Amino acid sequence: MRENLLSVLKYFFLWLLFFCVERMIFLLFFVDKIKNFSSGEIAASLRYGLWMDISMSGYFSVLPLIGFLLLWLISKIRLSHVWFRIYFRTLVVLASLITVINFNIYREWGSKINSRAFEFLFASPGEAIASSVSSPLLLSFIILGLLILLGYYLSKQADFEVSKEGKWYIKLPIAILLLGLNFLAIRGGWQLAPMNESMAYYSAKPILNHAAVNTEWALLHSLMSKSSKKNPFMFYKSEEAESIVRELYPPNSGNTTRILTTDRPNIVLVIMESFTADVIESLDGEKGLDPGIESLLPEGILFKHIYASGDRTDKGVVSVLSAFPTQGMKSIMKENEKQSKLPSLFKALGAAGYSSSFYYGGEIQFANMKSYLLNTGCQELIDKTSFDKKDMNSKWGAYDDVVYRRLSNDLNKKKGKPFFSALLTLTNHEPFELPVKPHFPGEEIENKFRSTAYYSDSCLTAFIKSAKGSPWYKKTLFIVVADHGHRLPKNQHEIYDPKRYRIPLLLFGDAIRKEYRGSTVEKVGSQTDIAAILLAQLNLKNKDFQWSKDLYNDKVQGHAFYSWENSFGFVNGENKALTFDNTSKAVIYKSPYLGDQENSSLRYAKAYMQSVFQQFLSF
Repeated sequence: MRENLLSVLKYFFLWLLFFCVERMIFLLFFVDKIKNFSSGEIAASLRYGLWMDISMSGYFSVLPLIGFLLLWLISKIRLSHVWFRIYFRTLVVLASLITVINFNIYREWGSKINSRAFEFLFASPGEAIASSVSSPLLLSFIILGLLILLGYYLSKQADFEVSKEGKWYIKLPIAILLLGLNFLAIRGGWQLAPMNESMAYYSAKPILNHAAVNTEWALLHSLMSKSSKKNPFMFYKSEEAESIVRELYPPNSGNTTRILTTDRPNIVLVIMESFTADVIESLDGEKGLDPGIESLLPEGILFKHIYASGDRTDKGVVSVLSAFPTQGMKSIMKENEKQSKLPSLFKALGAAGYSSSFYYGGEIQFANMKSYLLNTGCQELIDKTSFDKKDMNSKWGAYDDVVYRRLSNDLNKKKGKPFFSALLTLTNHEPFELPVKPHFPGEEIENKFRSTAYYSDSCLTAFIKSAKGSPWYKKTLFIVVADHGHRLPKNQHEIYDPKRYRIPLLLFGDAIRKEYRGSTVEKVGSQTDIAAILLAQLNLKNKDFQWSKDLYNDKVQGHAFYSWENSFGFVNGENKALTFDNTSKAVIYKSPYLGDQENSSLRYAKAYMQSVFQQFLSF
């Protein structure tokens, strides 16, 4: 009997050892992010992550434990120990794959692998592969192989030769006790709250908390809680949260500065992939990456303090076109019933007599975007299926210059009523491929990003230069904005840093009055504000866009909100921002200039996140 019990315990502890090795590999993989931390602080991740490892070991031990107990209790049952090893090795391969995949996801998203990553993989496998090719593949395969070899070795130590000895009335209570202990391991103990990620959190440095979190446990929990209808951001009573948010959006009582020559201009909206403020020289970005945009500034209007609402394209597109803020770990674009209830510029402008179209060189089905665009009133969709096969030279589809040429040719055929055309670029996205010689040589990921950003800038300005010779140009307003920011090219902004979300917003064209060309807007704003700014200039009502504010209204105060996964941030003025992590229930970033506005900013951030998510649930 003693040998039987020891074999059960050994199986459990072998998984603990495997998870410990996983955690150390994670820390080594991201050693550049933790090199300035103390060794004691880093080592603490092993201790704080132990309870979650125990919980996951409990999950992985359920079936073997039940099989073992049945063999032990029922003499007629026979089962070779080989099956236990096959089960162990299968889980090892899965866990090893999850570990390696998690490296690239964490590097790009700042969060561990979750259900959203699997949605992306299964819905758009081609795009998922294209996004991952810039990761260190050789190193990833080496780690994968080492983990599988380790698992194979450990599986040989898992001895499940079951002895039938012992009286049933002694074995039965022991079996019940083992099941109970395994249940407690999964639950994380007998305290009131069951196991959750916050139990592994211990540091003010997010990456150490993420290292402590068991990767497999986090993924399993994400998959199991995906369909939850509960608001995870309940900080106030609903009425109080709504009241706080109303302070940010007072009734329109001010005066709007009129910057356009007409209230019915043609509108071309360009949403630039990953075009962070760090590539815009006039926004304190690197020099030499956006010479085209810099050349446009004397004729346009630059908004200097604009922030993306989220960290992914699907969220950025909704924030721009529907002025609906991001919902943390959710994406409303992927939920058909909810997306159809959103307002949109397509609907609003369509009701005002505009024709509408959307151009994208890739798969329009990506992230359920086609459904969203059609549900929100877009009349014409142009995607990779609309181009010749010879133009499909990128892993994502057609390069930006091809899509701009198609848009330009189509607009030249427009007659009669005004048009609203939106274009989403794609070249400035992993794997950062180009149809031309890179402007910045080298295989470093930073230089690849610089080159694709430079190319995207050149395509935009070539399109505008071409448009200047077209009859529709003089009555056209161009709006240029990014879908989201990026860690590159500086490779220094963590996911919680508001600089990661800062993006350009440029208005350009002859539809702008001459006295406003070359001006800047200093108010803090968001992608979600484009709708209110535009509709106010067109003398159209924007009551449906409750999360959008007109930055040209003299009574409007600037602010911006951003979120990702289970965290969110708020910008309450230039260089005044904070970020809150909902797992640890702590502020994980605050700018040194925030001063006495910390409490009010946190109050606004919490109420904002709660109200946005509640509205998402109610749609």
